[in-house]
Amino acid sequence: MNRNGPPSLKLRTGKQKYMNKYNPKKIEAKWQKHWTKNKIYNAKDSVKGKKNFYHLVMFPYPSGDLHIGHWYNFAPADVYARMKKMQGFNVMSPIGFDSFGLPAENAAIKRGIHPCEWTYKNIETMTKQLESMGNMYDWSRKIITSDPEYYKWTQWMFLQLYKKGLAYKKKAAANWCPKCHTVLANEQVIDGRCERCESEVIQRNIEQWLFRITKYADRLLKDLDKVDWPEKTKIMQKNWIGKSEGALIKFEIRSTKSETNTKYKILNTKYFLEVFTTRADTIFGCTYVVVAPEHKIISNLKSQISNLNEVNKYIKESGHKLEKERLTENKQKTGVEIKGIKAVNPATSKEVPIFVADYVLGHYGTGAIMAVPAYDERDLEFAQKFNLAIIKAPLVLQDEIIKKLGAQKIINYKLRDWLVSRQRYWGAPIPIVYCPKCGAVAVPEKDLPVLLPKVKDYLPTEEGKSPLAHSKDFVNTKCPKCKDLAERETDTMDTFVCSSWYYLRYTDPKNKHKPFDKLRVKKWLPVDMYVGGAEHTVLHLLYSRFFTKALKDLGPPAGGLNFDEPFMALRHQGTILGSDGQKMSKSRGNVVDPDELVKNFGTDVVRMYLCFMAEYSQGGPWNPTGIMGISRFLERVWKLQCRLSHSRRLCDSRLLHKTIKKITEDIENFKFNTAVSSLMILVNEMEKNKELRIKNYELLLKLISPFAPHLAEELWFQLGNKKSIFLSAWPKYDPKKTKEETINFVVQINGKMRDIFEIPPGISQKEARVLTLKRQNVKKWIGGKTVKRVIFIPNKLINIVI
Repeated sequence: MNRNGPPSLKLRTGKQKYMNKYNPKKIEAKWQKHWTKNKIYNAKDSVKGKKNFYHLVMFPYPSGDLHIGHWYNFAPADVYARMKKMQGFNVMSPIGFDSFGLPAENAAIKRGIHPCEWTYKNIETMTKQLESMGNMYDWSRKIITSDPEYYKWTQWMFLQLYKKGLAYKKKAAANWCPKCHTVLANEQVIDGRCERCESEVIQRNIEQWLFRITKYADRLLKDLDKVDWPEKTKIMQKNWIGKSEGALIKFEIRSTKSETNTKYKILNTKYFLEVFTTRADTIFGCTYVVVAPEHKIISNLKSQISNLNEVNKYIKESGHKLEKERLTENKQKTGVEIKGIKAVNPATSKEVPIFVADYVLGHYGTGAIMAVPAYDERDLEFAQKFNLAIIKAPLVLQDEIIKKLGAQKIINYKLRDWLVSRQRYWGAPIPIVYCPKCGAVAVPEKDLPVLLPKVKDYLPTEEGKSPLAHSKDFVNTKCPKCKDLAERETDTMDTFVCSSWYYLRYTDPKNKHKPFDKLRVKKWLPVDMYVGGAEHTVLHLLYSRFFTKALKDLGPPAGGLNFDEPFMALRHQGTILGSDGQKMSKSRGNVVDPDELVKNFGTDVVRMYLCFMAEYSQGGPWNPTGIMGISRFLERVWKLQCRLSHSRRLCDSRLLHKTIKKITEDIENFKFNTAVSSLMILVNEMEKNKELRIKNYELLLKLISPFAPHLAEELWFQLGNKKSIFLSAWPKYDPKKTKEETINFVVQINGKMRDIFEIPPGISQKEARVLTLKRQNVKKWIGGKTVKRVIFIPNKLINIVI
């Protein structure tokens, strides 16, 4: 393989004028072409003497051009990948497109273009834009989730889950977006609105496919301890899973109707209502019971309920509310007493009223709670509104009361099963056939993929059916079992199904016989570093973790992974705001066009400014003058070549070692802004020298290369090097030369600071005491008093107790 670079002008040294003007446009195009031709970023599955390192950025939706937010995600992340490559790792950094789903489809509909045409046109454009970044992507591994070669295996994944009982269909209330005309998972509803179009979401009963993610609730919770993720992200996942430990307590239900009233039947057999509580110790203060509008007690005991019409009316009204709306703490509490029946508090044997209220959810716990207004703010508000008793009864030992009542200890989770079916066109068809004789039948694996037809009528329908339902050619088929006439499932899969396993496909993207080769997966997975937006904290990240665990449990030949967490380390980028500090939008006129920036300044300047402008995890407002400062800085680096001496020896210095250490640690910790600051300090010092040794300049180029790869590569070859700078070793520092020569040492007298002076680091307590007691200021405070004891904290302080 030819790794030599394009021919360059001969290097000039000494006081001669630097060779040629820095021309980003010219050198960036040259080196991007060279890197592609020589495939230096194409990862081999194994390289002798090198450890594999899987570096991954969240792949983009092809719903339009790349915006500055994409650049902020991808460019600084590439800095990290490049350093890892130079540190001797065999780095794989693949890229692709998350091309199915609502983002691309809605954008296409808005423009009156078929989703397929719109998507693939964008992929072509975005590929060129991604290439212009100069990132070290392995394009040979590119995947597109809307390609039949990919979604064949997404359908295969569905079938594996279906066979194991982890995929099922049922009719239930779902979040419905009236504008997108599709159901949404709870995670896709933000403050009562669709996360895509921001329309108000309503509740609707509909047949839907779900994945049984709840089966993995406990493991999804516990295994967060295994990964190096931001603590905030872990907490959000923990809260979403929502583990609660408590007890099931039975309340007997009694009829309040007299035997003379023949309209209502007396309960001849005992009927019990089970409630879930995490506070069994408060049971003596329970003054009423609440059931969710969905609770079966209402239909089971309707003959006993005297105000059934009122109760049913309330249930109907509650059915229009979203779960989030029902749980909002500051909303006014609503409910209706269920008259005709009472519950018996098992601890006091007293009858308490039963209410139906929408702040209790049917799917959580048992859908019924015991209300203790003296110990619960929510119950207190409800009790005050309905004039119910508030009894501050003494608390009892929890375990003892649970044992005494014969209650059952259980664990509950807030997590609900993942709703994966969508009544939309642009998605992977669900591989199920409905036969009048055989019922729901899985499409045989040999018949995959079930191809998505290119239909003219692809718009979503108000009737709640996928546009595919109107395609007779697609719908009408034969049953795989009995060969009689049958119909295909017309719902498509949620796009998050496609992205829940794509990290596996990158290891073996051309495999036509299986989704991935297990040996290749074993060489690369789990992902060493995953970089992407915090908006995927619950959705994509949780679903990918579920898929990984399910595939591990499936065992061979379907799964059999040897790991159960897909992403060992995770980092989020922040958000870039407009120069006015507001969210970027065309209406505000504060949008920054990255293509225009590259045209005016060059890729390396844009990359380095994105690294420098703010702390990566925080983001911040765009500063138009800031990018000009970076442009001038790279010009200075370029001009340093005119100062080069003929000496090839390294001019060693403490600053050099400190800088190497600082930049290495900063990149490792995604503190790119402070790493760039250190580079600036180093360049400032180099500019002070009349002559700059070649080895020092080479070292600078290595440190700057992850940030400005094109400039570094050009100058590297001009120095006479024959192989890419990214095939050279990352600089190492001498730990001894990174230590501070002196440190500030605090002196306290009886705990109060009385002096501060400089000492060599690492001195002993005895040495520190001698130096301290010699100081005039210390002598003044001690006077003639006796030193009782000395408290010494190495390299920080000494406290003289008198």
